Parts: sequence; C-alpha cells; structure tokens
Amino acid sequence: MITLKDVTLRRGAKVLLDSTSVTLNPGEKVGLVGRNGAGKSSLFGLLNGTLHEDAGDFHMPAAWRMAQVAQDMPETSQSATDFVIEGDTALLAAQQEVAAAEASDDGERMAYAYMALHDAGAHDAQARSQALILGLGFKTTELCNPVNSFSGGWRMRLQLARALMCPSDLLLLDEPTNHLDLDALVWLEAWLKRYAGTLVVISHDREFLDAITDVTVHIDNHKLTRYGGNYSTFEDTRALQLELQQNAYAKQQDKIAHLQKFIARFKAKASKAKQAQSRVKALDRMDKLAPVLASADFTFEFKEPQNLPNPMLAMEDACFGYPAPEGSPTGTPPTVIVRGVNKSVMAGERIGILGANGRGKSTLVKTIARDLAPTSGVVTEGKGLRIGYFAQQELDVLRPEDNPLEHMVRMAREGLPAGQSGREQDLRTFLGTFNFSGDMVQQPVGTMSGGEKARLVLCMLVWQRPNLLLLDEPTNHLDLATREALAMALNEFEGTVMLVSHDRALLRSVCDEFWLVARGGVEPFDGDLDDYQQYLLDEARRAREELKASLKSPKHEPVPAPVAVNRISPEKLKNLKRDLGKLEQTILEVQARKHATEARLAGSPSVQQIAELGKELQQIEETLNAHEDSWLQLSEEIEAASGG
Repeated sequence: MITLKDVTLRRGAKVLLDSTSVTLNPGEKVGLVGRNGAGKSSLFGLLNGTLHEDAGDFHMPAAWRMAQVAQDMPETSQSATDFVIEGDTALLAAQQEVAAAEASDDGERMAYAYMALHDAGAHDAQARSQALILGLGFKTTELCNPVNSFSGGWRMRLQLARALMCPSDLLLLDEPTNHLDLDALVWLEAWLKRYAGTLVVISHDREFLDAITDVTVHIDNHKLTRYGGNYSTFEDTRALQLELQQNAYAKQQDKIAHLQKFIARFKAKASKAKQAQSRVKALDRMDKLAPVLASADFTFEFKEPQNLPNPMLAMEDACFGYPAPEGSPTGTPPTVIVRGVNKSVMAGERIGILGANGRGKSTLVKTIARDLAPTSGVVTEGKGLRIGYFAQQELDVLRPEDNPLEHMVRMAREGLPAGQSGREQDLRTFLGTFNFSGDMVQQPVGTMSGGEKARLVLCMLVWQRPNLLLLDEPTNHLDLATREALAMALNEFEGTVMLVSHDRALLRSVCDEFWLVARGGVEPFDGDLDDYQQYLLDEARRAREELKASLKSPKHEPVPAPVAVNRISPEKLKNLKRDLGKLEQTILEVQARKHATEARLAGSPSVQQIAELGKELQQIEETLNAHEDSWLQLSEEIEAASGG
C-alpha cells in the first residue's frame, strides 16, 4: 500500500502539504480533488519520485511498477503503432534480453529469453497497441502514420495510449480527458474499470470521476482527507461535514458570548469573583472552532438577447467541408465532410451535437459560426442573428501577445451591442466579474493557464450579448466550479444553445435534444446519453473485432502466372520486378501522407491552415495518381514479359 505519515511537502517557500497523513490500498481507484494550486500535481510528483517529502514518512512498495502519461510532445517518425508498443517496458526489456542472449551464443540463456519474450506478450503486442489507438479515436488508416504527422492533441492521445500499454501496479493520470472526445472518453472509462492496479486520477469531469473512482482524496488547507466513495459521495459527505462544523461553531460562539457576559457582569463583585474566575479558565481551556470559510463561488450570467429570430437559421440540402485550395486547377471539387443537411434551429432550443471523432461535428459548428462557407446548399440566417462562438482551441479567437483588456477594447471598437459600454473603466469592471482583476487585466494571454484563457473567452461571449451560442468543447481546462457556473448560466440563457462537449454532466443538464453527426450526414438521436454511450461502446467493439479478424486472416500471396516463353531477357524481367517493389513501397508512403493530411484537415485548423493543407492534399493526390499510373504500366510490362 501507499502511505503518507505526517508528510510535509513544499515547492520553494510555499507549503503544499503540512504534516498530513493518508493511506491508499492496492487496487483502489482514487480521485484526487482540490482547488487549482492546492498541490494535486505536486502530490503526483511525490508519488512518481520527481519530488521528495520535506518531513514525515512516505512509503510505496519498491516492487510496484508505475505508469503515467508523459507531458512532452513526441517528435518522432515512428509509426503510431510502434510508438505505443514501446510503452510496454516489460516487452522492451524482453526484446533487449533476446538480442543480448543471441549475441552471447548461450543456448540456455536464449531459451529463457524467448520464454520471457512470450510471457511479455510479444505475440499480441501489435493487436493490443492498435486496440488502444483505435479506442482513443484514431482511424484504422492512421495506425501506421508517423507520430509527427499528427497535431498536438492527437499526439497526447498517443502518449496516453503508450501509458496504458505499460504494465503497471500504479497508474497516474493527470486530466486524461482534456484531449478526448466523448467517444474516446467512454472507451477510456470502460478500460479503466477493468484496470487491476491502483489508479490515482486528477480530473474536473464529475461523471468520469463518478464512473471510475471508489475513493476520493481531497486536498484542502494543506491537508489530505480520505473519503470512501466517488466524487458525488464526497460532495454529499463534505457538505454534511461543513454544515455540522458551522453549526458547532455557531453553538460555541453562543457559549463564549454567554461566558464573556457573565465574566463582564460579575468580575468586580467579591461574592461572585470565584465563579467569574472559573469562567475565565473555562474560556481559556476551550478549543476554539474555526468558522467555515467556503471558497467564493464563481458565477456569471448571459444578458437577455436583444431579439430572438425564429427560426434562428435554416439549412437546406447543405453540405459542409473545406473548399478547394488556392491555386488548384479549375473544377477541383471541395472536400465534403457532411452532406445533405436539412435542419432548422428554433429560438430557445438546446441542442447537443454528438458523433464519433472526425465525423464532422466541428466542421458543422464552424460553418454555422461563419468560419467556413457551405460547400453547397443554403444556410439561411434569421434577421438579427447574433452568434457567440466558443472555439475548441481558445487561441483561435485569442491573441497570445495581447492582454484581456486589449481583447475587450478591440471587441468594443468592432461594434457595441445595445446596452454595453465601451469605456475602459466599464470594461475593467466587467473583466473583474470573471476574476480578471488588478494586474491580471494587463497580463499577456499567452502566459495564462488553459483555464484562464477559457474564462476570458466566456467573458468575451457574455459581453457580446448573443442570441445563438455555439460551444465547441467549452469545458477543456475548466475546473468543476467554473463548469457548474457555465451550466447554470446556460440554463438561464434565453437564446439558443448548440453544444459539442465530452462533459456528460454539462450535456445532461443543458440539452433537451441531440443531433448525431454520422455516416456523412446529420440526423436526430432519439435516445439519451446512456443510449449514446452504449452506441459508442458497440462501435468500438466492432472496430476492435474487425482489427483482430484482419490480423488473424492469412495473408494470401498472389498466385504467380504460368511461366511462358519470356519475351524479354530474364535480367530485364528481374529489374522490372525490383522497380515494381520499390514503387509499391513509395505508394504506401504517399498514401500514409495523404491520410495524415486528411486527418489534420478534419481536425480544427485555422482558415490559413485550411488553405495550406488543401493545397498540400492536392499535390499529394497528383503524386499518388502519377505513381499509380506508373505501377499499372510496369505491371502490364511484367505480365507481358512473363507470357501472361
């Protein structure tokens, strides 16, 4: 088991843990919670050995193997599959021992080495790694793509898959859901429920914690407090404790006031001096209870929209995607992701947009937000439509070198909504309602945390007084308090909400209908989120079974054509076949580049990146077509030469 006994932990001069104790038992799944800056990540540092206690005793079994997600961004040309396989440290050690045994020419050592290699799971390592990769939202066509062809968020998913691939007794996960869509999150939950070791996870996702944890450790006021049960149980228990503490404090204050009144009244009377002195001693001996100092709740609200067009917008035979890149030949078709959409968005609706990763959710939202034009069809906006857009990547709308006040001033200059003031002092006051006060209003956005950036985007949204809110993963980097404040504000918002999120608590509390983006279209999803989770699990299971079937199926080699009279020399025929083999390898590499570029295009690129990626994709397709023509010509020459 893991034990902390009277442990003190400091970071510089700041005390994070002060003479605190806690025990974690083998096999427990622990949620580590506490406000930002309380010391959760520093406690992880103690568990993984990068930090050491300043006082007290910390113990963890020496034989325990530990796994955690590396925070660095991997830069390698390895394939995604090979990169994840290397996360299996036991397999890696077994492979190294096999190599050493073969070099030593020691038969007995080789026998043991090969047995260890088999026990480490060498026979199914590829299938295990690819199941992890697919579960986290990658496509089967991306399994062999180089790691550095993926965007940052996808590389972090590969780091997560690599950590899950590692055999471990202790698994540390710090905000593992930040880069995941709902489909990958549901899969991860199912995987962690089956995990046999001890799990410690930091997360701001309430339903994720409720689904996988059975113990909650709360960091508050430099102390660790262990609670049995998941996050919801912890909240209920702690609320009861705080209520009891406040009641006890109030009672003690009444008693103290009564004693002090008696002392003040009778301390000068000789006949009552003894009793008064007794009360003074009782007051001195009393263990003073502290009042409950609850952290200030963060709340905000959306102002009433100036008008509510109905319908907000209507889509008729609309297709969404990316235009042909600049400079491409005339007639080059656009890249269409979602097609044939016939939908209306009415005033006051709360729509949750569901769909597996890469199916077009963000493309749909970007088109409605006017960042992209529909590739065909018509999108008609209601008169007076005012859109508030929260982009999945906050920096899509933020300038890293500018501070919050400069963002607000620039927005005010671009056009004031009715009822809003553009005076600098009024803008400062408004920023203060979102906890941007003092020097923070002058702090460059690029130096802020992810949560602060997300809070600034929310501040800018509220100030615009929209009547249609488009929110694409708004809870990334938000803590639980801010997520709850967002849910409350959305429920009181009088306009229309369209929401893409992996936070099921937010989807459940806000949305009353769902759209499913799947199979290249948009259709109503009649079930609830539990039905959708089951749908995602079924889809993931089907993908894994297809992968296993493809790996188990025998590789059928093409039957060679009957040998006939050669029409060219054997040497030339040999050269042609060699050239054909090289060309096939080149085609595979170009196809991998094509899949990687398509994946990046289907993600969340900026407008400039869309043009660059589209142009790159066009060049790749032209290269691929040329290579395929050459392959066909060579194949015909070889067939003719072989007398086929």
